[in-house]
Parts: sequence; structure tokens; C-alpha cells
Amino acid sequence: MAFLTVTGNVRADGRLAATGGLAELEGSAGGGLTPWALIAGNGTDREFGGDVFCTAVRPQHFVLESCGAALGIYDRAELSVSHQHFWLGDTVAGQTIDQTTIGAKWRILGDAVVDQDRWWPQLALGLQWKRNQDFDFIPRALGAEHAVGLDVYASATKLYLSGPLGRSWLVSATVRRTEANQLGILGFGGDRGRYRFVGEGSVVVFFTDHVALGGEYRQKPNNLSAFREDAFADAVVSWIPNKHWSLTGAYTNLGNIANFANQRGAYASLQWVW
Repeated sequence: MAFLTVTGNVRADGRLAATGGLAELEGSAGGGLTPWALIAGNGTDREFGGDVFCTAVRPQHFVLESCGAALGIYDRAELSVSHQHFWLGDTVAGQTIDQTTIGAKWRILGDAVVDQDRWWPQLALGLQWKRNQDFDFIPRALGAEHAVGLDVYASATKLYLSGPLGRSWLVSATVRRTEANQLGILGFGGDRGRYRFVGEGSVVVFFTDHVALGGEYRQKPNNLSAFREDAFADAVVSWIPNKHWSLTGAYTNLGNIANFANQRGAYASLQWVW
């Protein structure tokens, strides 16, 4: 951050509000559950940008908190880091699992804002390196094979500024290759397999310039026979008062987590963007 300050590029303000995405749980620019092809921050192709965020997800029996930051470089590349802290609740009372995620993303084609007269979306390739810091505690006992994993994904995001009903719409789809059990909270790989291709998607409609509603879906690899792993889904509302702040709330359905089925609950995220 000190280096960016002396470059004089920190005052990034050249993009439309929310076109740097929200903060995905693992730190990438996107929705709450899945990355988008958008690059974090307000920076144009001549500026740096970025964001800082904290998110909490509270289903009935667990709590997941994630905080992190992302740096957008000339609206072309993105670097991110985040830390996930998971309370095991009644499963193992008083115990937690921590994970660190480091991500990178590269926009390879298209511009979601500028290319309104073209059919193709903005495309990006990304990766997320994850390290479970408590692997030898619960994940290994459940049959997970590794403490470290690497997710690789491709995202396609299309923004329709004059879409149906006269509103702006965002549609995004992601294909991910992963072996992460519950995002990596329960380690990587297992007795049922390792890397699998899974799908993710988001649809968002901007009812006003400051309020957006949407939904997301994220498949999971389901590598552990000890506990079934279900897909994640949510219904989201975001308040974006200006280019620099967003507050997101959601109702989440996380399915089966460890020994508890049908885990549903609230999701909240606060993000500062520059």
C-alpha cells in the first residue's frame, strides 16, 4: 500500500460503481459465493484499485468468518489474500479451523462495461491457493488427504446496462477445478476422489443505482464419504451507496455440513473499495 501511495495511482475512481464486483468468501472479486470475471477495485486500465472486506456466515450450528483484501492492477490482473475462521459449534465444542487463501486472476478477453454492443462476455482465468492451518485436527480424521490445495477456475461475466425491465443485469458463470472440501475448511481430497470440475453461477439485477438483488449457486466436489457435501446457494441484497462502500446481506442454504444437514442462515459482508 505504501508503494501504491507514492505512485500516485491510488485515487482510482474511473469505473462505474460495483463494476469491480463484491467480495467473494475467498477474496476474489465476485459475488459472495463465487468469483466473477471482473477485476477488483475502481481502477481503470491506467490505475490501481482494490478492496478490503469482512464477511460472516452464520448457519444454525456453525460460524464462518472471512476477511481479506484484493488489488486490481490496470483492470487487467487481480491479486487477493483472505483468511477464513470456522467455528465448529456443537460438532466439536469450542474448537475452530483456520485457512489462508491467496488468489490471482487475469482478464483475458472482453470488457463487461464497454462491450455492450457485443455478444461475448468478459472472460478471466484465476487460481486460489489454500492452506488449512488445522489439517491434523479434524480434516485428517475425516479422511482428507492434504492440508494444501489449488483451485483453478475460468469465469465469464456479462453486464447488460439496459437489460430486461429497463434494469441493469449481471450474469456470471464459473467452471472450477477443485479438491477443496467445504472450501478447504475440511482439507483437500478424500477417499472418494480428488480434483473434480464443478460449476458456479450468479444472476444480479440492479433495481436502482444503489440496490441490487440476486442469487448464486456453487457446486461442491463431495470427496469425503464420512460426510456428504452439498452445493451452496443464496439469495442476496446489496446496498451500494457510492463507489467506495457496499453492504451485502443474504439468506444462505449451505446444505449438509459435517454431521448437520440443511444448514441455513444469514450472511453479511461489508466492503470498502478504492
